[in-house]
Formats: sequence, structure tokens, C-alpha cells
Amino acid sequence: MNIQIFGTSKSFDTKKAERWFKERRIKFQSVDLKRYGMSRGELQSVCQAVGLDALIDPKHPDAALLHYLASDQAKLEKLLEQPALLKAPIVRNGRQATVGYCPQVWESWT
Repeated sequence: MNIQIFGTSKSFDTKKAERWFKERRIKFQSVDLKRYGMSRGELQSVCQAVGLDALIDPKHPDAALLHYLASDQAKLEKLLEQPALLKAPIVRNGRQATVGYCPQVWESWT
């Protein structure tokens, strides 16, 4: 199992996700979205697993602007440019992924 947690240091759900994996002694790699973002391949992999709309943080002030972009490719480009638009945490396990705090799904991975 190769777990990656993409989130921000101020996100309460990211901290809860990291704690969930620590309590079960499951190793994970933590990636700060604001500092490093996601690579194009990582973002596309997560998008295939959960869908584009699930990735967008509805609480972000610019989230409504994404709905006006013509194509999904344009939306992905905007998410790559502004990783703050991504909802946190994004947890990846290979090709599987979740957005938000989803312990019931993570339990099925172990």
C-alpha cells in the first residue's frame, strides 16, 4: 500500500486523515498542496477515480468561476495553476482515491 495524503497544514480534515493512518500504523506520504501542488499525472489519476466536480472546494471564493470554463481540460489546467481550489484532503492509494475524510473507504484498502 502506497498512501499519499495531499492537504494543507491548516485543514482540520487533513489532520484527521493523517491521524487515522497514524493510529493504524499505516505509512503515508504527506504532501502540502499549497507548497507543492499536484503533478498533472496525479491530478488526472485522482480525477478518474472520483470525478472532476468532487475535487473542487466549494468554499473557495474562486470555485464558482470554474463552472464558467468551457471544457474539463480547462478546469484541470486551472486546478494545476491554483491548487488552493482543490478540496482537502485528497488521499491516494495507487489508482484509488478519495476526497475529504473517508475512513470507511480507507478501511477497505487495508
